[in-house]
Amino acid sequence: MLNGLWLGFFLVAAVSAMAQWLVGGNAGIFASMVESIFAMAKLSVEVMVLLFGTLTLWLGFLKIAEKAGIVEWLAKVLGPLFARLMPEVPPGHPALGLITMNFAANGLGLDNAATPIGLKAMRALQELNPSSTTASNAQILFLVLNASSLTLLPVTIFMYRAQQGAADPTMVFLPILLATSVSTLVGLLSVAVMQRLRLWDPVVLAYLIPGAVLLGSFMAFLGTLSAAALASLSSILGNLTLFGVIILFLVVGALKRVKVYEAFVEGAKEGFDVAKGLLPYLVAMLVAVGVLRASGALELALDGVRHAVTWLGLDTRFVEGLPTALVKPFSGSAARAMLIETMQTHGVDSFPALVAATIQGSTETTFYVLAVYFGAVGIQRVRHAVGCALLAELSGVIAAIFVCYWFFA
Repeated sequence: MLNGLWLGFFLVAAVSAMAQWLVGGNAGIFASMVESIFAMAKLSVEVMVLLFGTLTLWLGFLKIAEKAGIVEWLAKVLGPLFARLMPEVPPGHPALGLITMNFAANGLGLDNAATPIGLKAMRALQELNPSSTTASNAQILFLVLNASSLTLLPVTIFMYRAQQGAADPTMVFLPILLATSVSTLVGLLSVAVMQRLRLWDPVVLAYLIPGAVLLGSFMAFLGTLSAAALASLSSILGNLTLFGVIILFLVVGALKRVKVYEAFVEGAKEGFDVAKGLLPYLVAMLVAVGVLRASGALELALDGVRHAVTWLGLDTRFVEGLPTALVKPFSGSAARAMLIETMQTHGVDSFPALVAATIQGSTETTFYVLAVYFGAVGIQRVRHAVGCALLAELSGVIAAIFVCYWFFA
């Protein structure tokens, strides 16, 4: 899948450049494409320097939370809910703890760190699966919730914005929170319909109703604020939440007599190992996206979308942020490359870059997640997983666009 996507970027760029040369006599297009190759290779290394620090930092704190029992406590708190949503998983089964850890890593925006934990959870669920080739209901729900992007604290998005010189990297905190809430809710409801889950069960309602009331009340409050106040509130809450999570992990760890420094270093080593394997993929995708942009092919495709949006009488400013949405279902590295390239081209705090950042934080690499997670346990028949995951993905993109107009237009 990634091989075809990467090769396709180069082939489309080559065809576009040849057409411009033969039809318009634009021989300089080739020099621009070669220049973009080296510029994107340099940029990928600059991005990775900060990514090393971010992943190392947050996996260190996540290890403290794990040793302090915070993750285990979350598993107990969510246990009654999982018992209704995943009735085939016995109470106290190791899969529940792994699922909780995976959701915690995703919630902190550590998608790369969440993957190895998610694979362990999928293997644990496969032990309970009566079929060796067909996905179980629990596996499908777990996958769809993953694909809906459970991002509550998008640390890596903040990091990318900081690296590109954003005056306030956390400005997109609230937009991402709202958009990812929509995608997760749609993912849960779609699976519930397909699996006939009893969402009206008193225990399930005890979890869902307070969450829905809080989210609704919060959105009603946001509706009373101006655009400037929304951006300011997003910044304040983003920074307070980020620092508050760190203090919470440290305080609980100290109270539980965890050697917080040693635990942090242990987790940080894992973060370094995860981060160092990302550089080749980031270089490959950034170079391919840079060539695609320099060839004019990407702009040509966006022009087509822009004309269609104009014909419908809609505002076209969001169109420049769509490349991230178009490649996100297939590849996280390609989407990151598109996001960074959009920031570079239009400015880190431009409306297209804010849309792209919100989309990146509220959607997931659906096909990649399905291929890796199901492939790891030999699942061949995924049943309704693809349809439910893509519906959640589409909902996240649409919500991200609307929320960005609400906050930043």
